[in-house]
Amino acid sequence: MAYQVRIPTLGESVSEGTITRWAKQDGETITADEVLLELETDKASMEIPSEKTGVLKIMRPAGATVQVGEIVAEIDEGAAPRAMPPAAPARTVPKSPPPAPAAASAPSVAPAPSAAPAASTPPPPPGPAARHIAAERDIDTTAIAGSGKHGQVTKADVLAFQPKAAPVAQAAPAPAPTPAPKPSLAPVARPAATGTRAERVVPMSRIRKRIAERLVEAQRTAAILTTFNEIDMSAAMDLRSRYKERFEKKHGVGLGFMSLFGLACIAALRDVPAVNGEIRGDDVVYRDFVHLGIAVGTERGLVVPVVRDADQLSVADLEKEIARLAGLARDGKLVPDDLMGGTFTISNGGVYGSLLSTPILNPPQSGILGMHKIEKRPVVVNDQIVIRPMMYVALSYDHRLVDGEQAVTFLVRVKERLEDPARLVLNV
Repeated sequence: MAYQVRIPTLGESVSEGTITRWAKQDGETITADEVLLELETDKASMEIPSEKTGVLKIMRPAGATVQVGEIVAEIDEGAAPRAMPPAAPARTVPKSPPPAPAAASAPSVAPAPSAAPAASTPPPPPGPAARHIAAERDIDTTAIAGSGKHGQVTKADVLAFQPKAAPVAQAAPAPAPTPAPKPSLAPVARPAATGTRAERVVPMSRIRKRIAERLVEAQRTAAILTTFNEIDMSAAMDLRSRYKERFEKKHGVGLGFMSLFGLACIAALRDVPAVNGEIRGDDVVYRDFVHLGIAVGTERGLVVPVVRDADQLSVADLEKEIARLAGLARDGKLVPDDLMGGTFTISNGGVYGSLLSTPILNPPQSGILGMHKIEKRPVVVNDQIVIRPMMYVALSYDHRLVDGEQAVTFLVRVKERLEDPARLVLNV
């Protein structure tokens, strides 16, 4: 009896996905633990491995939307692999009757016709990341020679692809100068366009649709308000400068500001637990743990992987986990569990040059911290004007649960700890 391949449970609140590609063709042999198919949900793209070894029978094609638990293929463990269709035989040309002999002419021999090329299997469609980049750059993937398995076009192939430039016409000799015309009040005619100006219509990915739905949902269901403050980053930058080489040598990971902000937020959440809470129906849920969401920009959109039990991690462990999840996000290898259960989120728009913004909540969370660009500005310290590296920070919060006083207190606690990093170590 053939083994039935079903779509596995994809995580909390995820009930369906789209098959973006099959790693094997119908009738091919697949082995256990080998990648079987690639599935895209509204939260992540993932590769699903085969649980059995046998001959694959595909029941749902690439591009189909499938439900959790739906049968999409069968694997016959006892069947022999299906024979691939033989190559088309070379077409023979019937012999023509010999020409009549001509005087004083040598007999000529016609060249033998060349054999027709053998039929080849078309390569699988490009992966999600490759398709996304190709759509953004208006590149036809059929013009790219794929370096992936079975000739599949990969993300690296698209990034490396250089379209052939059109030949440049030789410039005509410049005409002789003519007298400038007298100014006229008549409307100036717009010159005719020399190239094609067109719109590109690209289907919205499942992740982009989900991002849009959640942002609209947050605006509609929560009373979002934002409060701001600024942080003198001198002490944090000095700490990082002094210890970054020793830190990386000992722990194998760089020392960034995200882990310091994470620790400062975790400490502030202990002081103001409402920011780490959630409204659930008519109840308020308070937590004594922190699952820290870290917003990561990827080619496919913004995703927020979650660092579990971040309040139990050291600076080094927090850096390692953030780096691991960010790498998986950019490679499109996050699984649904990596995106579930966050209680508070940090978003860093400063890496893109943002000076100030108002981040939107990640439902059902009640708070999100926005980091921004560090910029030297004149500030007053001890009645003296000095130049300091300053960062604006923003806390967006659900005003249904978090009062303005609590929001301001939370942001002040974050500011105090980052301006005096010793407090992070001493937990005071």
